[in-house]
Amino acid sequence: MNKPIYAQIVLESKETINLELFYDQAPLTVDHFVKLVKKGYYKRTIFHRVIQDFMIQTGGYTIDNHTLNELPETEPIYGEFSENGWDKNNILHELGVISMARTQDMNSATSQFFLCSTTCEWLDHKYAAFGKTTDTKSNEIIVKISNVETYAPHYAFQNFPVESVMIENIYISSEKFK
Repeated sequence: MNKPIYAQIVLESKETINLELFYDQAPLTVDHFVKLVKKGYYKRTIFHRVIQDFMIQTGGYTIDNHTLNELPETEPIYGEFSENGWDKNNILHELGVISMARTQDMNSATSQFFLCSTTCEWLDHKYAAFGKTTDTKSNEIIVKISNVETYAPHYAFQNFPVESVMIENIYISSEKFK
């Protein structure tokens, strides 16, 4: 049995999203995420894709003086989900689940991740879910973010928040965040 790993996403608004990461089901994904967090990779990143009754996505961009900046690419990791031959991950995509974003290539996840704002069973076993919120307040914050007003400033950004929702930082601990 591995020691529990917890993450806390602190938003610019000082609201927090508290998560438990499931190393036993997605060890490569958890290791990759923790490594990026410890390097400060996610500092000041924005939620750039926000879809009501679906999910909120981050981990790819920052904004500075209204200029969108793409973060440096990270190495892709193996997709730890059953449709890719990984049978240890049985995390279902429901409210509060954190999962890696990817392209159609099952092994293309790099740094971007999403948090489900509702049950998304069509993603089950097709994306590398690797943790879940630990409290109701965190779920409420995810749903609140998923309901912000969005627009399409560019063909590549169809669900971009009108007002930025920014991650101040993410923290990792062996103790549950409160």
